[in-house]
Amino acid sequence: MRRISWFSCGAASAVATKLSDPDVIAYCRTGSEHEDNARFMRDCVAWFGQEITFLQSDKYADTWEVWEKRKFLAGIAGAPCTGELKIKPRLEFERPGDVHVFGYTADGPDVKRAEALREHWPDLVCEFPLIERGITKSACLSMVKTAGISPPLTYALGFPNANCLPCVKATSPAYWALVRKEFPDKFERMVKLSRDLGVRLARIDDERVFIDEIPADYAVTAPIAPDCDFLCVIAEQDMQA
Repeated sequence: MRRISWFSCGAASAVATKLSDPDVIAYCRTGSEHEDNARFMRDCVAWFGQEITFLQSDKYADTWEVWEKRKFLAGIAGAPCTGELKIKPRLEFERPGDVHVFGYTADGPDVKRAEALREHWPDLVCEFPLIERGITKSACLSMVKTAGISPPLTYALGFPNANCLPCVKATSPAYWALVRKEFPDKFERMVKLSRDLGVRLARIDDERVFIDEIPADYAVTAPIAPDCDFLCVIAEQDMQA
């Protein structure tokens, strides 16, 4: 049996990894991460005292190649990039009996994602150390900083995570307004692709809109403020024990 921590290069998965004492730390490359993620990963390797195992698709180089070749961005069942670049490499790597550690936080949306994961993969043995300890994403950001590590730059820019840029599962116009502000080249590339495919990625007042229809003065998402409550303090003490 192996305990595998699925590291996503975000603050939450970093803390989950540190708390779980895994046999393997696995990371699925998507080819569309921010360049600062590599620096954060090096810092985390030193913090973990353990190397990371890299997994990646042998068919697609990055998210753009998935979208362009599949001619599909996202739908009710999710996005093809997730399946091709994260789920397939994971399925090829896992073994029967493995215990899978995920960095879902105690924030409401993440709890729902963890529940959906259990429902969709009932035979998968999962651990959610952050949910079990009541640790939020803001607490994770604080814990990483306390460890002397600067979180990935995307957090400071206002993005809620350190995932692929851009993320086609995002429907918030504030998210896409932020992509437009910080990464105009990526935004324009997605404008063209989504227009070509007829996909309205954003939602304003319950109406789907093309991302280039988002008003120029639309407010962008604000950075998450690090905040360590008493549950966070207890977890930090456990990590130092």
